[in-house]
Order: sequence, then structure tokens, then C-alpha cells
Amino acid sequence: MAPAIAPPTAKTQSPSTSKVIAPAIVTLRGVSKTYPNNTKALMGINLEIPRGSFLFVTGPSGSGKSTLLKLLYGEERATEGRVVVDGCDLQQLRGDRLSHLRRRIGVVFQDYKLIPRRTVSENVAFALWAQGLSRKEVHRRLHPALRMVGLHHKSNCFPEQLSGGEQQRVSIARAIVGTPPILLADEPTGNLDPDNSLQVMKILKKLNEVGITVVVTTHDDGLIRRMNQPVVQLFNGYLLQPKK
Repeated sequence: MAPAIAPPTAKTQSPSTSKVIAPAIVTLRGVSKTYPNNTKALMGINLEIPRGSFLFVTGPSGSGKSTLLKLLYGEERATEGRVVVDGCDLQQLRGDRLSHLRRRIGVVFQDYKLIPRRTVSENVAFALWAQGLSRKEVHRRLHPALRMVGLHHKSNCFPEQLSGGEQQRVSIARAIVGTPPILLADEPTGNLDPDNSLQVMKILKKLNEVGITVVVTTHDDGLIRRMNQPVVQLFNGYLLQPKK
């Protein structure tokens, strides 16, 4: 059962959408992040992301976009405030409990982070093997994930044999093979040309349509306009009012 959350002391921003607002799967309240060198990455962030929604987080380089995502999957901890993801207060999670939550969060990076000497199938299945799943269960999950991103026919290829767009699609397959309720994508099109960028975003939208909550950081305003999804903006660590 998800822990109760005290009423916010500051106004919580929820991206506007035409859908009926679902309960929040992500809640940030009064969240600030200051690094040891006294760099203030985020300041007083209040944000709710409804379950099953698609949200863009935009802003210039250094505005705090990547830090925000790192807080959501537990790579960083907030200096102040509360971060609640899928019913779990990340400030309270350590060890196995944090690892268990991370298995429910898919993460896609700008630079793909594929293992060069592993095939497409091996890269995608790696996280499942790490969880100790059986060969039969890995096989059952692997092929639907590759089909979702249109790379089933390249399962035996190595990353160096793929284009940048294909490598990013492999990283998406790896992120969703464990059927997570949340997918976080940090500048997923930053290294791609416009055609591949749009293809990647269409895959993310398709995943959202089957119920996955998708959060994407980007500074590509043109891509945001084409996708027509809710947007919030970070600037110098502050979260501005949602764009209309």
C-alpha cells in the first residue's frame, strides 16, 4: 500500500491534459538539490505526474533536467524535500528496496550505454539475467520488446553494426523489457537526426498508449511541438509554470 503523503505546503504543478487526471505516479514536494561544491541544481520543485501520462521536461543545458531524472530513479538524493515514485519515498529507500524500485523504472540515455561486445539480444536481456530470471522467461520477454522497437530482425547484430537511431531503439527495448510502469528518457534524441528523432518519439508515444508513464527531457522545441504533449520547463533550477 502506498504511504500517505501530507498535503503540500506549496502549489503543486500538474501538466495540463485533456485526459481525466489519474493519481500521481510521481510526486515532488519542495525538492532542492545542492551538490557538494555548492552548485544548486534544483530549487523548490513541486510537481505531480499522473500515472499513464506523457510529459516533456524542457530547458537549456544546465537547467537541472538530468538531475531531476536522476532523483526519480535514485541515482541522486534530494538535499531537501520529498520525492515519491510509484508509492515509494526515495529518501527512505536503501539497498535492496532501492534496487527493487529501480527494476520498475526504465531509463533511456542520450549516449545509449550499450555493451559493445554484446549482441542486441544480449544487451536487451542483460537486466533480466541480472535479476536471475530463467532462460524461458528472458526469451518470453525479449522478443516482444524487440518487436516493439522494430529490431527483431537485428537481434544478433552488435552495436557497431547499427545506426545511431537503431542503437537508441535497442536502449529503449532494454528499458522496457522488464515491463516497467515508468520510462525516463534523458535527451533520447540528442545524438540523432530529425527523422530518427521522430521515429524514437513515436515509439515512446506508442509505449505511453499501452499505459507506461513516459517522462522525456529535451531542449528540442520543434520536436515538442510535433508531439503535442504536456510540457514543463526548468530554468536555472526552478520549475516554471507549464507551457500552454
